[in-house]
Amino acid sequence: MMRGQNFIVEWLEAGSNTETIQIESEYETMVLMPDRGGVIHRADKPAVHAVAGTVCIVPAGPYSIALEPGASYGVIASSRADINMDDILNAPAYADPDPRIDPIRTPYRRQVNQGDVQVLQMDDIASPADKPRLKIIQTETLSINWVAYEGPRKRSQLSPHKHASYEQGSLAIRGNYQHHLRVQWGNDANLWQEDEHCGAPSPSLLVIPVHLIHTTEGVGDEAHLLIDIFSPPRADFIAKGWIYNSGEYTLEK
Repeated sequence: MMRGQNFIVEWLEAGSNTETIQIESEYETMVLMPDRGGVIHRADKPAVHAVAGTVCIVPAGPYSIALEPGASYGVIASSRADINMDDILNAPAYADPDPRIDPIRTPYRRQVNQGDVQVLQMDDIASPADKPRLKIIQTETLSINWVAYEGPRKRSQLSPHKHASYEQGSLAIRGNYQHHLRVQWGNDANLWQEDEHCGAPSPSLLVIPVHLIHTTEGVGDEAHLLIDIFSPPRADFIAKGWIYNSGEYTLEK
């Protein structure tokens, strides 16, 4: 389990027997089921069955996930009432909050099917016309880019960029990657740093700080699946109409 300032990522790998995992959050959570399905149980609610390749958006509150033997799952949240935050792998990095990172403030509010688990089959979601590599969805407090492709990413089409007010989590689920990282030069050459090119197998999570120039390259001929994580949801993506389910949410200021 790892975290950013506004998000928490838990990676689950089921054993040879059926397992049940308990989750509780103040906000909606995302449950990623990339290779097998699973069942979500909530008190006094019908069980929700999901198949491989889905993302389930689960309303706030406690629930459990029945894991299929040998399957892998990702749980992405902005809060977790069921865990000790000090036990998270990189918890010491967040002992002092970074004031440059925008807080969640007022969460978005779901306008339709309130209280229901939403099951999104990612193969059925269309990419934005001007962002064919990305499929983007949101919750009250999160947005993710689902980036799936076969073979290596074209080295002539990488996209180095940086973010001024939010972190990015990059969760590698399938395939191998090179994360290319650069600290922008300032006037004082004594502070300049060498570029870093970090190999990242799956599963792995990179949390990218604000102002760090970055791009990620899928390497090798195999299938790749990378999930980019943001919290709060990307307002610029919403404004451009890139987020598939943004019409189901409103932001009350």
